[in-house]
Amino acid sequence: MAHILVVEDAPTDQFAIRSILETAGYDVSIASTADEGVQLARALQPDLITMDIVFEGQRGSSGFMGVRKIKRDPDSANIPVVIISSKSLPTDRAWALRQGADEYVVKPVSAENLLPVIEALLAPGGDPDDPSDPYEPPPTGEAA
Repeated sequence: MAHILVVEDAPTDQFAIRSILETAGYDVSIASTADEGVQLARALQPDLITMDIVFEGQRGSSGFMGVRKIKRDPDSANIPVVIISSKSLPTDRAWALRQGADEYVVKPVSAENLLPVIEALLAPGGDPDDPSDPYEPPPTGEAA
């Protein structure tokens, strides 16, 4: 089964994401900072990476910076990256995609909003923006 690197600092979210992925049959590795995620992406060559945006106590490092580093490195540039964040504004999603993320999922994460995204990215061709691909992204959270 595919190997997924989860880059998330919150233990509760690490547990939730790991549980969803392992229940679905994926092998999972965890990184707790964006910098650690970049290093593990290069070393482990996972099939897919999930990345949080905000890392508490990590001044000068964010998920956006991590995505940019991963996508600029020839050794990891082709690994799909899914941002998983509590930031739910359309501009947050647009900015993540502009930084190189392949998809964006809003917390709280669930099997219903995460697994279809991962399955689409890991499928042959794996481009959720391809008009010939029947994949439809799950609805994003809307600001109240």
